[in-house]
Amino acid sequence: MHHGTESFFIEGEGLVDTSLGGRGGTQSDRVDDPGALAPRLAADEAPPFRFSRLGPRGVQLSEKNLQKIATAMIQEGRFSTNIPAGFTYLGQFVDHDLTGDRTQVELGEHVNAAELVQGRSPRLDLDSLYGAGPLDEVSAAFYAADGLHLKVGRTLEASPGEGFDLPRIGTGTAKKARTANIPDLRNDENLAVAQTHCALIRFHNRVVDELPGRVPEAKRFQSARRRVVKHYQWMLRTDYLPRVVQPAVVNDVFNNGRKLVAPGANPMDVPTMPVEFSVAAFRLGHSMVRSAYNWNSVFDFGGGTLDLLFEFSATSGPLGGNKRLLGIWVADWRRLYDFGEAGRDDLTVPKERSNKAMRIDTRLVDPLSHLPTGSFGGPNMPAGDMRRNLAFRNLMRAKMLRLATGQQMVQMAQDVGVSVTPLTDTQIIEGKGGAVLDHLNQTERQNLVDRTPLWFYVLREAELNNGRLTGIGARLVAETFHRAMEGSQFSIVRDLTWRPEFGPDANTFRMVDLLLFAFQGKKKLLNPNG
Repeated sequence: MHHGTESFFIEGEGLVDTSLGGRGGTQSDRVDDPGALAPRLAADEAPPFRFSRLGPRGVQLSEKNLQKIATAMIQEGRFSTNIPAGFTYLGQFVDHDLTGDRTQVELGEHVNAAELVQGRSPRLDLDSLYGAGPLDEVSAAFYAADGLHLKVGRTLEASPGEGFDLPRIGTGTAKKARTANIPDLRNDENLAVAQTHCALIRFHNRVVDELPGRVPEAKRFQSARRRVVKHYQWMLRTDYLPRVVQPAVVNDVFNNGRKLVAPGANPMDVPTMPVEFSVAAFRLGHSMVRSAYNWNSVFDFGGGTLDLLFEFSATSGPLGGNKRLLGIWVADWRRLYDFGEAGRDDLTVPKERSNKAMRIDTRLVDPLSHLPTGSFGGPNMPAGDMRRNLAFRNLMRAKMLRLATGQQMVQMAQDVGVSVTPLTDTQIIEGKGGAVLDHLNQTERQNLVDRTPLWFYVLREAELNNGRLTGIGARLVAETFHRAMEGSQFSIVRDLTWRPEFGPDANTFRMVDLLLFAFQGKKKLLNPNG
């Protein structure tokens, strides 16, 4: 959930909301120069990072209708899944690696995709971790003195200490001191994504430490980054995507290529970011969010509420009023991922202590109806203000862009030979244990089935498929990931012979393997609070 530039978690990635006082959320906060809001690019690489539109412009529902739908989407007492909850926030981290809309526009104002200002490279290349690299004068601030390791933060107390918080500015006033010293401040908008970023910093630094001695000094950073990015892509392709997207669709796209997202593109061209992905399909993660987590031994039995995960960040909250994270808030990774997958039964927790993601469907937990205004850069507003409702913000984003409807995108897919079964009117209205739309009048119901907002349509598809994206939603997500990997400088899509070296075998590298490598497989590092 990010401030100013709304993200996957709070906004999916969205439009900077100047009507609410929104500001860009990177190291530079100058709104007079949109370029200043993006990480500096290396001198020899200045591609036009931009958004694009795949489908036609769609006729939008009325704001009143969207308000009713958004209200229906907020509901507790939801279904959980067997997906470990950590993948919710891995998805948010990935979104921030792909998208970062820096456009200055008022909520509700129409905007064209061509006018959007993209602040991240739409590749899966970890520029949200690396910035423009250690040789860039701005991004150099993210690196240790050796220009190889990324800076690490430390907790307020000596224990657990170094490496368990994001690096922070640490000087001047308390608020400035709290600011994370990372390329994208959205990765400090809730504690779960901040801890995920910390884990990626650790992973990179461990890869640097394990580089063969034969790698020349001048090539060590690039060699480490290549290894990190390819392992990251492999993990997303084989571990993350098949959990949230129907595996058959993922396999079809990666084995047989794309039909919707830049088919036939020159692999080396810079990808664009489809608004149908960023404003609709990849906002799937909002539905996975829990209202509370069994966070660690200190904040157990639901003690890690979503409100507190916001509070103990420095973008949505004040970091609890401290300059650095309190040690008691460091994640217990055993509760967010299932290390039994890696045969590490010594790192598993009882079922009642583990956290599972909510089912991907047309419902969101109640805390997402009253977002902390810091998460989207707005001033304080009343608790019942619809501008604090995440579902409403998402639906309004699509309306502002005149995004294609679910029906239009299904038709487009069918036209290019993708087999997608459209939802029936009854499926759109009734779903399967999702949002109940009884309070829509007959006209509003008819409008909804005629031109369903794409985000709602994608979530209904997943709801009818036991919580995995299928149909048009699956295709949009799988193809965008494929193009984002293909267009990266280091790419497992272009290098089909590459295999991981930091997993249990040459074909396996999962998120649990990344964490085991980053934290040296040690329980006291994966769970410092005992």
